[in-house]
Amino acid sequence: MDISEHLASLSADGRSLASAARQAGPDAPVPSCPGWRVRDLLGHTGAVHRWATAFVAEGHRAFRPVDGEPGLDGDALLDWFTEGHGRLVDALRSAPAGLECWTFLPAPSPLAFWARRQAHETAVHRVDAESARGGTPAPVPPRLASDGIDELLAGFHARARSRVRSAAPRTLRVETVDTEAAWTVRLSDEPPRTVRGGDTSGPADCTLSGTAEALYLALWNRAPLSSVEISGDAGVAALWAENSAV
Repeated sequence: MDISEHLASLSADGRSLASAARQAGPDAPVPSCPGWRVRDLLGHTGAVHRWATAFVAEGHRAFRPVDGEPGLDGDALLDWFTEGHGRLVDALRSAPAGLECWTFLPAPSPLAFWARRQAHETAVHRVDAESARGGTPAPVPPRLASDGIDELLAGFHARARSRVRSAAPRTLRVETVDTEAAWTVRLSDEPPRTVRGGDTSGPADCTLSGTAEALYLALWNRAPLSSVEISGDAGVAALWAENSAV
């Protein structure tokens, strides 16, 4: 996906998140985030949006922590969220292609990084808000879902802080049936190593397959892994499920 696609997704999903949160009400529990209510979801996502905006708009070159949540509720909290989301979209749309600022995952450019990261931050939490509202959440488009799987496997879990470790080497393969994307994740006592394209040179201990959306939601812990097809050693899938939260 390119930057314009990520920004279109970020813009639409932020509006949908706010709409679902308004319908659910601030006290509604968020089933996909145990212990959270809608006010917590809005506070968290809104704070992350403002955090990202500061790097893009002000060009900070070093890490800065996320500011605290605003202590608002009800309509005031929704207005705060909507304002911050709008500022983030505007900042990304007006940023120069040569933007230089701090990032934390590999990307073609800082602008590409922040557009992608905030698109997925918002897409996942849009699903959370719609789950809290009740009914079936709107679909995650296959291209976005496949892109988000890639960010998770080849980005987040390539970092030293990933807790997905195995005393004995194991291989997990992830295959989408609708976007024809695949990843092979090699697990050991070191950070996972992901190879795009399936790396079919050897068998996988476990394969997860399904639509890009189903895999996206399962791998980002918004749906159980039982919602996708698991073949091979289910213990590898369980290892992932138990240790992969980011």
